[in-house]
Amino acid sequence: MTKTGIPAELLDQLLANYSKPEDLTGEDGLFKQLKKALIERALGAELTEHLGYEKGGPAGRGSGNSRNGTSSKTLLTEDGEVEISVPRDRAGSFEPRLIPKGQTRFDGFDDKILSLYARGHENALAFSPF
Repeated sequence: MTKTGIPAELLDQLLANYSKPEDLTGEDGLFKQLKKALIERALGAELTEHLGYEKGGPAGRGSGNSRNGTSSKTLLTEDGEVEISVPRDRAGSFEPRLIPKGQTRFDGFDDKILSLYARGHENALAFSPF
């Protein structure tokens, strides 16, 4: 375990193909890939909280509302454009908090993740990005 709390094995996996700075910060670099993966996973956790059951969980059967695929969205970030998939629900009542409907700019990623955690959305962070 590193000082950041991220397992060293995970960092080794992420950096397995690292050979130059562009591998991290380039157009298709690791930072951009991680940002996309973290955003999508957090949005999925928000939908799980909204619906009240895990994906594929039996509690969703006959509940009147369920997952209904995703919509594509392009975000403008500090690192350029990032294409994400935003989950939907059948009733159309899901309102993402991390990236609200209509929002296209996504600045302050770290601040947003910390804010979710501070508001008690620990499950938004309890995942492996890969």
